[in-house]
Amino acid sequence: MTDAAAEPTHRSDPHSGAVHAKLNWLRAGVLGANDGIVSVAALVVGVAAATSDVGAILVAGVASVAAGAISMGLGEYVSVSSQRDTEHALIAKEREELATMPEQELAELAEIYRGKGLSPETAERVAVELTAHDAIAAHLEAELHISETDVVNPWHAAWASAASFLVGAILPMIAILLPPPEWRIVTTFIAVLVALAITGWLSAWIGGAPRVRAISRVVIGGALALAVTWAIGALLGGAV
Repeated sequence: MTDAAAEPTHRSDPHSGAVHAKLNWLRAGVLGANDGIVSVAALVVGVAAATSDVGAILVAGVASVAAGAISMGLGEYVSVSSQRDTEHALIAKEREELATMPEQELAELAEIYRGKGLSPETAERVAVELTAHDAIAAHLEAELHISETDVVNPWHAAWASAASFLVGAILPMIAILLPPPEWRIVTTFIAVLVALAITGWLSAWIGGAPRVRAISRVVIGGALALAVTWAIGALLGGAV
């Protein structure tokens, strides 16, 4: 009984910050692939509605893929760099406070654990022992919920975002270029909606959200984007 009670009941739960970070990167990768699918598919469908010239479709598609991947990577780099700078600033501030006001920081740490339900005596003992073991780590985890060893890397984020966009963009490019002209748009619509259903399911699975709602959201949004760009391409192609 004692051994069984001592075992953790949720071994697979993502309690560590490293696991949370991996899940966030995985979710970002799925969303990046989703962006690649929708944005590139919408553009090439619009061009295909205006012209059957495969050269024009290819140039537009390749330009869209390159611009989208660069934009996604750069945007993620800037965003994560700002987050990294904030984390470094918070870590430096905590180090300074520990050096200049250790008693106040110890009392603050004990107060945090009292707020979590520990008795004053236990909270004080926990704060003292954690401070003696690794003061900065204890305060960063309790106060800021970050780790000095898990500061985000903007280059990893940028490459992951750009690469996932490229992976997503491959499908609409193949779907629009390989079939004969009369089947290009229909094939692309079908392939893209199926792919969006898969990415919607994956994002829901990663986040633990309802599957049907997530799939419906991305499929309806993607279908609307394709329909709008197809209509614009058809109207402008006919006018020109």
